[in-house]
Amino acid sequence: MPDPAAVLSDVDGTLVDSNYLHARAWHRALREVGAVVPTWRIHRAIGMDGGTLLRTLAPDLAEDAADRADDLHSRYYLDSADELTLLPGAREILADLHGRGLRVVLATSAPPDELARLRELLDSEPVLYAVTGGEDVEDAKPDPTIVRIALDRAGVPPRRAVFVGDAVWDARACVALGVPTIGVLSGGISRAELTGAGAEFVCDDVAELRRDIADSPLAHLL
Repeated sequence: MPDPAAVLSDVDGTLVDSNYLHARAWHRALREVGAVVPTWRIHRAIGMDGGTLLRTLAPDLAEDAADRADDLHSRYYLDSADELTLLPGAREILADLHGRGLRVVLATSAPPDELARLRELLDSEPVLYAVTGGEDVEDAKPDPTIVRIALDRAGVPPRRAVFVGDAVWDARACVALGVPTIGVLSGGISRAELTGAGAEFVCDDVAELRRDIADSPLAHLL
């Protein structure tokens, strides 16, 4: 019997079409604390740890203003949660991978209130082997800790896992641990950037990935 294998999946921008809602919420939050940052710059930082995002986009913000911006972002994002939609194939690929015998892990650092909404929308609890969340780490990707925790919860070594994500931060975190990465374009980051960050395979979205599993790194786990 082969050793257990797992697929670790990001959620925002990978399974749920949320990146632009995050960008809009951050833009509004930053503006309210006196930092006007172009939305395109915010979008390129989505998926990065919130503290790192703030230090990158608004390095001159005082600590109390940064904390307020973080709180406002969460509030504005949750206020728009009824606009969240699944990306094509999101629910189907989780069920498919589970049916093929892989341990399916949601590897995200979304805070509990945001993660609860995402899980409700995905409606895929029976096929999930484990889930990580913001309460598990102090620093999100590109820090690799959340990926290491996902591996531990899946009970597999890096060579028996594949990560699916939409951001360069996903790929960089996985490269640090030797986890093969599949990049999806559904988060709005280019193929060249994902490949340059270490993604071994790039496709439009998880619907395309599901059709092309045999040509992707997932094939080596099956």
